[in-house]
Amino acid sequence: MEQNKLKIKIDYKKIKVFSEYNTEQIKYPLILSIPHSGTYFPAEFLKNVRFDEKNLRRNEDLLVDELLEGAVKGGLTTIKMEVTRMFIDLNRDRLELDPQMFYNYPDNKDILYDAHCRVGLGVVHRINYQRENIYDGLLDYNEVEERLKNLYDAYHNRLSQLIEKCIKKFGFCLLLDCHSMPSKICTIIDSRKGIDICLGNLFNQSCPAEFGDLLATQFWNNNYSVEFNCPYSGAYITFNYCQPRKKMYTLQLEINRGLYADENELKKSTDFYAVANDVSNAILAFAENLQRMEL
Repeated sequence: MEQNKLKIKIDYKKIKVFSEYNTEQIKYPLILSIPHSGTYFPAEFLKNVRFDEKNLRRNEDLLVDELLEGAVKGGLTTIKMEVTRMFIDLNRDRLELDPQMFYNYPDNKDILYDAHCRVGLGVVHRINYQRENIYDGLLDYNEVEERLKNLYDAYHNRLSQLIEKCIKKFGFCLLLDCHSMPSKICTIIDSRKGIDICLGNLFNQSCPAEFGDLLATQFWNNNYSVEFNCPYSGAYITFNYCQPRKKMYTLQLEINRGLYADENELKKSTDFYAVANDVSNAILAFAENLQRMEL
């Protein structure tokens, strides 16, 4: 039986792609990227998928943007994606597309069919958190190219501009890519207590070791457990923007969702504001330490 060919048509002029804060004057040599906390679902997308928003939102970095509001108010330059990662995932390579998701994938198109694609989590996700197929048919390759051009490229182009602006002012830039992680994976890895914070530095390749140690110390001082590169060492953003010879450095921050949220109901827990205060203060103190450095 031939699969349904989906016709998704999006008016990108009506979509706010990302928000940015403190970008006119960069106060610290630290930029925050929040790529996975977007909650906007295009209506045409929802008409062509098999699940509702609540189901699909379980793949997002729940409330990370709100956790970092204190850091933003403290002056940190920040860029945040507004569109759900279920529509386009910014933390993947542009080529991480699964040809089997399309009815018209070009024969001559380059393929980066890596682990993300194989499990259904490429730049366009095939599955939800329960590993069930999202779409009710096959996608139009040309429509997905429109997503990439209007959303993916827009975010990454602006992020690149901010990094260059930061380097011009301070001589270097650290990009802190901010995410959250399911509590379940944290307790599986460490059943004694779980992991509160994970800092991914591509196994000491993405930034000077002292950067990670400085941020980890801020969390340790507030009794948070911190692991490096476990369970995540960094993904596309951490890798792509890591260019030490240009004084571009990266670090991936992962926060255990169980610390601050009801993961089933996608709501803040009673500890949310205390954790938000700790996280924002830790990042601001880290930024101030970076500001005093000369590299």
